[in-house]
Amino acid sequence: MAIRAHNLDPKVTAQAAARSIKGSVQKVGLVCNLIKGLNVNEAMLQLQFSKKRTAKEISEVLKSAIANAENNQSLDIDNLFVSQILVGKALTLKRFHARGRGRAASIIKPYSKITIFVSERV
Repeated sequence: MAIRAHNLDPKVTAQAAARSIKGSVQKVGLVCNLIKGLNVNEAMLQLQFSKKRTAKEISEVLKSAIANAENNQSLDIDNLFVSQILVGKALTLKRFHARGRGRAASIIKPYSKITIFVSERV
């Protein structure tokens, strides 16, 4: 299943996706909003110095999108920018924590999926 972003020209756009990033959609979305619209070099710097745990995994997806743009679409790396990022909900691990008097409390461990689109500035 190919995901295509709206209003992006497929000739100057490349994408990369990750299906299981540990963290909720809200927390991953905060990091993704930092890099949306930036040049890829600036976006990599933002992710490198971010204190968020998901920044490392998002930077790997961004590197993959840059490599896809260079190898598959033959785009110039110096003119690339992060045009769009899609963040969605993936699987959720459900665990339990034993409580007093024989009760149990639920522990929810969410995962997210992201798709990063990079485009060439014309």
